[in-house]
Amino acid sequence: MSDVLENGGGAATGGVATLTKKDFTSDQEVRWCPGCGDYAILSAVQGFMPELGIEPHKTVFVSGIGCSGRFTYYMDTYGVHGIHGRAPAIATGIATSNPDLSVWVITGDGDGLSIGGNHLIHALRRNVNIKILLFNNQIYGLTKGQYSPTSEEGKVTKSTPFGSVDHPFNPIAVALGAEGTFVARTIDNDRKHLTDVLRQAAAHRGTAFVEIYQNCNVFNDGAFDLLREKAEGVHHQIRLVDGEPIVFDEGTKCVIVGDNGRLQVRPTAEVDQDRIVVHQAGGRPSLPFGLAHLSLGPHEATCLGVFRDFDRPVYGEALHAQLRSAEERLGKGDLAKLLHGGDTWTVG
Repeated sequence: MSDVLENGGGAATGGVATLTKKDFTSDQEVRWCPGCGDYAILSAVQGFMPELGIEPHKTVFVSGIGCSGRFTYYMDTYGVHGIHGRAPAIATGIATSNPDLSVWVITGDGDGLSIGGNHLIHALRRNVNIKILLFNNQIYGLTKGQYSPTSEEGKVTKSTPFGSVDHPFNPIAVALGAEGTFVARTIDNDRKHLTDVLRQAAAHRGTAFVEIYQNCNVFNDGAFDLLREKAEGVHHQIRLVDGEPIVFDEGTKCVIVGDNGRLQVRPTAEVDQDRIVVHQAGGRPSLPFGLAHLSLGPHEATCLGVFRDFDRPVYGEALHAQLRSAEERLGKGDLAKLLHGGDTWTVG
């Protein structure tokens, strides 16, 4: 990777027409449990990457520990399989040292929100130019079924035989609270929606955070059936589209601002049309935060799509601007002089 980090090449413009899914598919045998939602996500990402027109040697995938950590082996790009929870920190260094690279982070609800929670929120607040895909299956899959930071209260697992007493994280709310500039949610088995969200995330300058509901058919099967199954999903997926009224269930239900100021789901026929909330991904932050709390979890009608999308200075760009300014004012630095300056001691 060192050659790429130092000689990363041009910016991600002027697409390469010859790229195909095969260019991003490694020769490694994919090893997840049969039926795992990770397969669908991997296929969607491999199929989407050629759209960016960025060659594989200018692309880096960074992952942590967990089932999602295997992702880097299956992408024929540069990759780093980092230690538990540290993928955002590693990706920050890569993206900052070479802004020409396309840097993607693959993490899970355990890796990203437990031991890695600190690194995740700081990448979001800094607005580093990386794309973070958080696979949320609401369970620890790799270590065989313990409850995770997103498991619902009362979850019975090997580590909580009488039911979890922990209140779960809301990943979207966490990302919004850290002032993430792009925050979205999608689902593993809806390739069209997943690809559309990835497309918007890739176009965003700064940290893009995408939560992906991912079914673990071994240890938490059916957690998202209300949204994943077509017969149910059509009634319970609240699709967010920037600039459009928030209606769902074939137009029979909508989101309004209640008398107490909180967002509510109501039958469309029972409310005035001007009370229906129009989604604004780049508007006031209170709207996406309210939408993040519209449901208590995927066992009821839940928002999918881009919650927040706005511009803020990118961390790497600001850092490089500082370095250029310092060099113009002070001249090129002398590392040896810096290391031996100030108080030094000779031992022995």
